[in-house]
Formats: sequence, C-alpha cells, structure tokens
Amino acid sequence: MIFAVRRAYRSLVGIFLDPIAPMLAAAGRAPAGPDWAWEFKYDGVRAVVYVSGGQLRALSRNGNDVTDGYPELAELPGLLGDRAAILDGEIVANEAGDRPSFARLQQRMHLRHPSPALVASVPVRFYVFDVLHLDGREFTELPYAARRDLLAGLGLDGDRVSTPANHTGVDGTTMIRAAELGGFEGVVAKKLTAPYRPGKRSADWTKIPLVKTQECLVLGWKPGEGRRAGLVGSLLLGVYDDRDRLAYVGHVGTGFTDQMLRQLETDLRPLARATPPVPDVPREFARHARWVEPCLVGEVAFRNWTPDGRLRHPSWRGLRTDKSAPSVHRAPPIPPAPGTVTGAMATADGRWRVEAVQRGRQQFYRLIHGDNVIDGLAIATVTRLLAEAGIDLADLTEVTERPTGSGFTAA
Repeated sequence: MIFAVRRAYRSLVGIFLDPIAPMLAAAGRAPAGPDWAWEFKYDGVRAVVYVSGGQLRALSRNGNDVTDGYPELAELPGLLGDRAAILDGEIVANEAGDRPSFARLQQRMHLRHPSPALVASVPVRFYVFDVLHLDGREFTELPYAARRDLLAGLGLDGDRVSTPANHTGVDGTTMIRAAELGGFEGVVAKKLTAPYRPGKRSADWTKIPLVKTQECLVLGWKPGEGRRAGLVGSLLLGVYDDRDRLAYVGHVGTGFTDQMLRQLETDLRPLARATPPVPDVPREFARHARWVEPCLVGEVAFRNWTPDGRLRHPSWRGLRTDKSAPSVHRAPPIPPAPGTVTGAMATADGRWRVEAVQRGRQQFYRLIHGDNVIDGLAIATVTRLLAEAGIDLADLTEVTERPTGSGFTAA
C-alpha cells in the first residue's frame, strides 16, 4: 500500500516524498499555563490531504485513499489557487446547529463512491487544523504557533472547508465547558512550541474527551430476535492487552441504526470462522455466537471499566475503517488533575464520589467511580452524569476521609 500512496503523491506534486502520517494526541488532563493553544475536538475521521496543480489526494489515518469518498474536498484546490500544500484535518458530518455527529458520518464512511443524493443529504465539512508542507517546503519542524500562522494566511474557508479557531490565553476548564455547550467530542491542548511529529502520539498534543470511547475488535455476533430477527442482535468485542494478547471485553447490543445493522451483516459474513478467536468469552455470551476473524474495528461509547476488565454500559458508535486491527488496545487510565481537594461527598456504599477541587484560581468538580475519574466538571454536569447512573446528587453525604485504595491524593 505504501508504494501506491507514494506513486499517488508523486503524480500529484511531481516530486518524490514519503506520505506524512498524522501526529496523534495523547489522552490526559488539561495542562495549565500560557504555553498551550486549545482547539475543539471534532467527532469525525482524520485525513491528510495533498493538493497541487488543481488536484488532490486524501489519505486516512491508516493510509487508505478516501479521495473519492468525500467529493466535498474538491473545493480545496480552488481555495489554494496555484499553491501546493499538505494539510491535516478532520472530516466531519454536522447535525443541526453545526454539532458534529459521528452517527451521521457513519452513513458516508463505508462508501468509496457516494451517490449525489447522499452527498446532498449528508454533507461533510473538512476542518483544517495544520499545514505540513507548502510550495515545496516542509514545515513539520516548525513550532505549532508558526504553522498555525501559516495556515491562517491561506484563508481556507469555503462552503465545505473551514479553518477552525484555536484559542490561547484561556484555561482548560473554560474550554471544556465551552465544548460541552457546543456539543463537541472534547478539546485538544497543543503546545505552542511543539513541532509536528509524524506518526507519533505525543503529550505535546493532549486530548481531553468528554465522552469515554474505546476502539474494539469484533470477535463475533449473536443473531437478533423480534424486530432484529435475521440481523445482528449484539456484537462480542475484544481488545489487545499490554502484552498484545487479544482479550474479551464485553458485548454491545445498543446504539445500532438499521443501516449499521445491514452494513455489519455484509461485512461480517465473509469473516466467519468456526471457533472463538479468544478463550475467555463467558458461556452465556458464547452460546449461539457466530464467530469471525478479529479484523473489523469498531468504536463504542461506555460508562467505565469493571474491575474484571469489561466495558460497562457500552453503546455502539460505528465501524472505524480508518483504524487498523493491531492498534486496538485498551486506553490507559488518565491520572486525576493536580489540585487541592476542598470538599467531598459520596454515596452510602462509597461507589460514587464527588470532590470539589481547587487548582490555583481554578475551581472545578471531580467525579470518581471505581478507577474512572472525570475532572474539570461544572456542578450541573456532575448532576447530569449521576442522574444518568440513577443517582440523585442530593443523596450523597459529606465525607472527610478518602476511601482506602482510591488511588488519589490531593496535591
């Protein structure tokens, strides 16, 4: 594949260059200080786009050519004029109010040649957030701030292409609250002095998601019943552990649209195998399961991890054709943000805990459930998250000591 990509790029710009793999953000807590810029995290698919001489080529995160799948990108050469560029960004399908919708994007992700009717009914927008190459010069070694200045000078704003704002001089808590109000997936903090590190995951870009998601491999499926008779009822999921061993992590039976179910049936049929790809699927879920080769990557939203390594309350978000199977590992836990705990409340059984945290002049709330920690919250968000778990904030009582084994200390 890599040689095909090189030939495609060479045919575009007339010079030989290796394709540039996208830099990846590391999950973490919101960094403090003036050395960071903030961007909203869009719920889409990553694309590096090569433009020259009125032509373009778009490559996904795993190097697949997705040019024909998103004809909206054809606006880019006109916006660039006679300039040649390599641009990094996100392909997003918005719903009402310009809120990113991964569910809407699913209708486009699997199609190499979408119909004009589908393009009209589910349009996408390309949000450009970095420039890596311009007019024969590579800029990956430049600091982020300088690259953003270059990008701003290109004026890449059209009907289907936008250059989203980046924000400096603001704190992480403010950005996280703005992301919640705007319906974004989260925020990304980018160090102003950092170079672009192709293909590397770096804390120089720190992502703070608002919704917990996990990429998973489909191990098998169970037939549906009732309205889903003849279709997929649920999927059995796995991820690679820290020793690169594939392990069962649970099953998901919610979040599917009819179109997703039909797509899954088509994709799973040729992957059938006689035996389970992992040995640890509980008997009640293994019974009547149809096993498949573990090469199909999907994504779920979930509440947290159980102590025995299972996803709690997962909901299907869709297939990730832009991700490769070997990359599917359980995301490491994120340590809590530093700060002084000024007060705490907990449920009677101690399973849920809310802490008031002071860090410098910032004040925020922290929600703790098992080994799951969510920082930087407003009290309204804490109330909503607890309500989703069937808990009334008013039922929590004040506590003066941390529970044994919580793993967190005030800084």
